[in-house]
Amino acid sequence: MPLITVSTLPIREIFPGLRARLIHTDRVSHSWVEVDAGAAFPEHRHPHEQIVSVLEGELELVVDGTVHRLKPGAVFVIPPEVPHSGRGVTACTVLDAFAPVREDYR
Repeated sequence: MPLITVSTLPIREIFPGLRARLIHTDRVSHSWVEVDAGAAFPEHRHPHEQIVSVLEGELELVVDGTVHRLKPGAVFVIPPEVPHSGRGVTACTVLDAFAPVREDYR
């Protein structure tokens, strides 16, 4: 796979106030997400392992009923099929990785 500059990737609105730039390989989906302050994503679950890394700002993540506040440098691993939701406490930039590939995001 070639070198990719994130800013050149198309933007996809995942939920209102959550905009993602997506990269897919044969085995993993990589999502660079900009989250508006106060923007939320509803509780959901999926068959993918998800690794959430906060690069800027603050994200509130609720995983299996427990609230976590993630700031820059924080990483949270969400196992497959575990319910989770979240919201931007502030505007934030989040890097998500999913395995296997999120076919619904292609």
